[in-house]
Amino acid sequence: MHWIYLTLAIVAEVIGTSVLKQSDGFSRVGLGAFSVVSFGVALFFLSLALRAIPLGIAYAIWAGVGIVIISLIGVVVFRQGLDAPAILGIALILGGVVIINVFSNATVH
Repeated sequence: MHWIYLTLAIVAEVIGTSVLKQSDGFSRVGLGAFSVVSFGVALFFLSLALRAIPLGIAYAIWAGVGIVIISLIGVVVFRQGLDAPAILGIALILGGVVIINVFSNATVH
């Protein structure tokens, strides 16, 4: 169940970040408020995941997967480009998340 909580935390954070971009610096109050609520939901589910997943591992996965998804949304939805160093950095982050999940014994206590 803790992995479901972590997944929901990631989804809520990605939604919050995407809507934050559309809030135009909180000048669109409704979207800004929705973003804040989404971040609250993300933190709530992250806190539930932390009952079983160590803090450093959960945060690395949450942040890493979030970065990858938000970067893809930036490219596809917002038409933002990524140069080679950005793509390499994102690939290294994704690789780190995979290494943690496949090879680490510290993922669940």
